[in-house]
Amino acid sequence: MQALDVAPIDAPIESAAEPAAPSRESAAAAAHRLDAVGVLLAAGGAIAFSGKAIIVKLGYRHGVDAVTQLGLRMLVALPFFLLMGLWAARRARPLARGDRGRILLLGFFGYYLASFLDFAGLAYITATLERLILYLTPTLVLLIGVVLARRRPTRTQLLALAISYAGVLLAFGHDLRAGEGSIAMGSALVFGSALSYAIYLFGSGEIVARVGAVRLTAYASVVASVLCIAQFLLTRPLAALRLPAEVYWLSLLNGTACTVLPVLAVMMGVARIGSSLAAQIGMIGPVSTIVLSLLILHEPMGPWQLAGTVLVLAGVLVVTRVRSA
Repeated sequence: MQALDVAPIDAPIESAAEPAAPSRESAAAAAHRLDAVGVLLAAGGAIAFSGKAIIVKLGYRHGVDAVTQLGLRMLVALPFFLLMGLWAARRARPLARGDRGRILLLGFFGYYLASFLDFAGLAYITATLERLILYLTPTLVLLIGVVLARRRPTRTQLLALAISYAGVLLAFGHDLRAGEGSIAMGSALVFGSALSYAIYLFGSGEIVARVGAVRLTAYASVVASVLCIAQFLLTRPLAALRLPAEVYWLSLLNGTACTVLPVLAVMMGVARIGSSLAAQIGMIGPVSTIVLSLLILHEPMGPWQLAGTVLVLAGVLVVTRVRSA
């Protein structure tokens, strides 16, 4: 996965009096505390992100379609992304003309198209299978690099790819045998979502160094928010907003706790522990999705899904660690 390193949030504060040199023990303790905060931020962000699928599934139970749910989610998140973009641009250089066009494309692929396909796919498949398919994203980034950048994968990476896709096939095959004919459609939509976000990650590698991770994420998210809201306004009547109060509470939760807050938490976590470790900690996401789907949605979970989850996590962990090395 393309690393999106963020500048440290907390800069050292200089005092008027020169402080005494810290001991090795105190420095080690401070570093340990800093790492603990970063780990908690990365883990909390991954868990919060995983709650998105649960909220979308609950919204479908109220009869709300993907376009409406996505529009409400991004309507809630848009003001926060605007503030994030203004904060990140305070001392930054103006965007180059070419970068503006690239940000528009990245916002389309990374946050609009990927989100829409994901929401649409959740109408057909379980939250657990959705999360497993989305976790193929690092492997898709690797494959895009092989095709477009002519990067030769190592044997270890090829083995990791085989393990990951075998895990998804296990879970997919189990759900398909359960007799739900829409599983293939939903899985294809979510796979398209993973591919779209992989395109975003691959394409952001060069521009993120010039624009900055926080500003790029904020600007791309603003683009996606506008597209999602425009899609609703162009394809749905305003009468479609006559929804139960529970739907608006779910949208508020989705737009804040499962969208904006995880973005900030993961970025702050990356600033403290690095993108590689944060990506590995983020693998708690599928596990938390399984737990939430069992407790809230009461979705079935058998040995085949568990085995598939283990294989996907193992394969993605290997791919992430090899790319980081």
